Amino acid sequence: MNREKHLYLKYFLFLFYFIFNNCIDVFTMKRPDIDGWEIRKGINDLHWKDLIPEPKIICALLKACRRNNDHSLAVRYLEAVRHKADCCNKEIYPWLLQEIKPTLDELGISTPTELGYDEPEFSLPDPYEL
Repeated sequence: MNREKHLYLKYFLFLFYFIFNNCIDVFTMKRPDIDGWEIRKGINDLHWKDLIPEPKIICALLKACRRNNDHSLAVRYLEAVRHKADCCNKEIYPWLLQEIKPTLDELGISTPTELGYDEPEFSLPDPYEL
């Protein structure tokens, strides 16, 4: 019985930690006085977690980038999310784009694909696909 209580407590603490951290990330990015350093620190902390952020977290981060007038940081963050999502499953990134598209349109932020950053400028065709 004691072991079951210990496992239950461990599971509860894990859920609390996960939910609390996601809420803190969103609340931190919604602060009106956030500066560029805090946005970069939040991006770094989110990127090192072993998860792909939810669309609401990505939208909060994009809004924080727009408040600081940092379009390049928003595009680079979308590149990082794309890389992280494509490593796991190729279907995740199109779904994420579909979910955050209204926010991207509202803020006037371009995706890396729209800017041509999805492929190197002087890329050669893949010899294995010829």
